[in-house]
Amino acid sequence: MEAAMKSPADSADLVRFHRAILEIDLRNSDDPHFLRHHGHDHLKEQLHAELVTGWIWRLTEAPSELLLLAARAHHLRRWAIPREDYPTGRAGYHQWRLALKDLHAAEAAAILMREGYPAELVARVQEIIRRKQLKTDAEQQMLEDAVCLTFLETQFGPTAARLPDKKMEDVLRKTLAKMSGPAVELARHLHYAHELRELLDRAAAVQ
Repeated sequence: MEAAMKSPADSADLVRFHRAILEIDLRNSDDPHFLRHHGHDHLKEQLHAELVTGWIWRLTEAPSELLLLAARAHHLRRWAIPREDYPTGRAGYHQWRLALKDLHAAEAAAILMREGYPAELVARVQEIIRRKQLKTDAEQQMLEDAVCLTFLETQFGPTAARLPDKKMEDVLRKTLAKMSGPAVELARHLHYAHELRELLDRAAAVQ
């Protein structure tokens, strides 16, 4: 098991890893939603998967094969469970988020099992995707950091345009509270419009 936990750069089975990544990307290619980033429209969840993977590499020099698989699959086919399928309000939102994590974990497991990953490694990827042990599991925390950084990189502006400043500050406080110290520092050095920078600084000041 120890060898399988290494970065894929050191893995004896690069073919298995790359086939799994390609299959994850293929499953995300049906996304009906697009996200505009740096002046171009992208398939939303495919872009999200690529950016989260990129942040993983910035957060650690040697990510494990399983962390990279979890990063690529963490929003796998997210559009299949619309928010509207669940009640409005906080409780309905949390039910929706839990259902999504179960979906992503199940979809990832099906792909990894087809590619020949052992059951214990598949279970570990599912654990990382579900992120139930932030602050105590380094890989789960790293994935959460990468997800939050991707949100700030791509959706901070559009979300702030829809929400009142006080509500947006609350969203930012909750986002920063889930992140590790190094990830918060990375977040504070991203490029933001002046008004977004002020919102972030106010939210960070009360952490």
